[in-house]
Amino acid sequence: MIYVDADACPVKAEAERVATRHGLKMFLVSNGGLRPPANPLVETVIVASGADEADMWIAERCGPGDVVVTADVPLAAKCVAAGARVLRHTGEAFTQANMGQQLAMRDLMADLRAASPLAQGGGGKPFTKADRSRFLDALEREVRAAKR
Repeated sequence: MIYVDADACPVKAEAERVATRHGLKMFLVSNGGLRPPANPLVETVIVASGADEADMWIAERCGPGDVVVTADVPLAAKCVAAGARVLRHTGEAFTQANMGQQLAMRDLMADLRAASPLAQGGGGKPFTKADRSRFLDALEREVRAAKR
C-alpha cells in the first residue's frame, strides 16, 4: 500500500499514477479539503482536525511492504521504525541510517527559528518538473523494493 500525508503534498497525482501502474491501494490522508479521486484504488481518508491526526492514522497502519510519502520528519521516524519505506515529495528517502540526522536537523532548525524573533519563514525553493520526475523515479524504486 501507499500512504500519502496529503495536506500540502504536491505529488498526489504522481503517487496515484505509480499506485495504479502497480495495482496498489493508496490512501490520501488529510484533515479535509481534498477532492476524492475517481480511481477505485485510491481512498481519501479525512481525519479529525487537530494536530497530527493524519500522522497518527498513517503511523498506526503502515508497516513492512508499505510506502509512505511525507515531509513530516517525526511521522517518517515512526513509519521507518514500523518497517515502511518512506519518501519526501522530493524523492529523498528516510531510512534507519539517516533518521537520527533528519530528526536532529529538524530540532536544530526549530531552535534557530525560536531563538530569532526576527526570523521569518521562507517557504523554500519552488517545486519544479525535475523535482516531480525525481519523486516519480524514487517512488517507483521504493514500490518495487517493497514488493520484494
